[in-house]
Amino acid sequence: EARLVESGGGLVQPGGSLRLSCAASGFTLSNYAMGWVRQAPGKGLEWVSVINSGGGNIRYEDSVKGRFTISRDNAKNTLYLEMNGLKPEDTAVYYCAKDLWTIVAGVYDYWGQGTQVTVSS
Repeated sequence: EARLVESGGGLVQPGGSLRLSCAASGFTLSNYAMGWVRQAPGKGLEWVSVINSGGGNIRYEDSVKGRFTISRDNAKNTLYLEMNGLKPEDTAVYYCAKDLWTIVAGVYDYWGQGTQVTVSS
């Protein structure tokens, strides 16, 4: 069965950086598009970034453009989210999710357990 495990969250000061990782097992990462989704305290799910199976199609939510970078290492079955210039409003639980297809469809069938990112001075 597919499994996703996020890591790399933590407490960081405004303007700081974090790199989230999502280790995939039970399926071949290179066959699927992937996404990062976050949930801030008291709010609903918000997609952050998506990447197709080959890495050539990438999209970002407007508020993170220019600050976050999604990438994937299919050989290591790992998805990444590099986050720079972090703001307090980026505070959330971050989830990685597996799409149903190679293309970005935004239809996720497996989710990780989430990793907490807290941006505060």
